[in-house]
Amino acid sequence: MHPRADQLPCLQRTADGGLLLRLHVQPRAAHNQVAGLQGEALKLRLTSPPVDGKANKAVIATLARLLELPKSCLTLRSGLQSRTKTVRIENADEAQVRARLQTLLAAADKA
Repeated sequence: MHPRADQLPCLQRTADGGLLLRLHVQPRAAHNQVAGLQGEALKLRLTSPPVDGKANKAVIATLARLLELPKSCLTLRSGLQSRTKTVRIENADEAQVRARLQTLLAAADKA
């Protein structure tokens, strides 16, 4: 079971109105998809290998597609060489991002 949209532990608002999304990335997966929560991070599976920044680029591209946001709204803030990453989301409606994450988590629960 997943948390309510307003209680997503992986997403937090910043003082300046942006959002921070904590991720646990699994590279070299079969599909690009959300795989649920891992602790207080959203688990994101990526087909890209963790070589030459390919997985980092895939994080931004995949999140933009899944959250239905332009890539320009997303910035990798930390974890450039780690599976644990933090992505900053700017110029996006928090309620819509939370609702979209909730939908993605619900689909991951059914898989």
